[in-house]
Amino acid sequence: MNHITHITKLILAAAIALAITSTCHAQNKEKKITSHDLPAAVQKTVDEQAKGATIRGFSTEMEKGKRLYEAQLTVSGHSKDISMDANGNIVEIEEEVAIDGLPKNVKENLTKAAGAGTITKVESITKNGKLVAYEAAVKNGPKHSEIQVGPAGNKLAHPE
Repeated sequence: MNHITHITKLILAAAIALAITSTCHAQNKEKKITSHDLPAAVQKTVDEQAKGATIRGFSTEMEKGKRLYEAQLTVSGHSKDISMDANGNIVEIEEEVAIDGLPKNVKENLTKAAGAGTITKVESITKNGKLVAYEAAVKNGPKHSEIQVGPAGNKLAHPE
């Protein structure tokens, strides 16, 4: 009987650990929302940024302990995702750019980093009003990955 009690306790402990891990992971997961769920300050920024654009949707997530809101837009046929804090301050913009319009060094280094893979999309990443990186989506057979280089095509010290 004691052996069964010990096994039951182990199973219970494992189940609790899994539940805690799942809950923590879920808190960082992006959640789709509607415009009605946006704080007024975020809605005001969206209204300003979406002039001439099509709104594809909204989402929210916790990042580094802060609630962020994202508006997914289409502007002149390309994607533009804007992340804002609860006060409507723009934290980050990811905007699709044409690979042929990239600076030579950026294009060369993204192509080199992609190796045998095919670059399917490139975005500029702007944080606090400053271009910090270019990010490329790469497809290599069934695998999908992302690569980044700095604004001048340089290797980044850490992903943006």
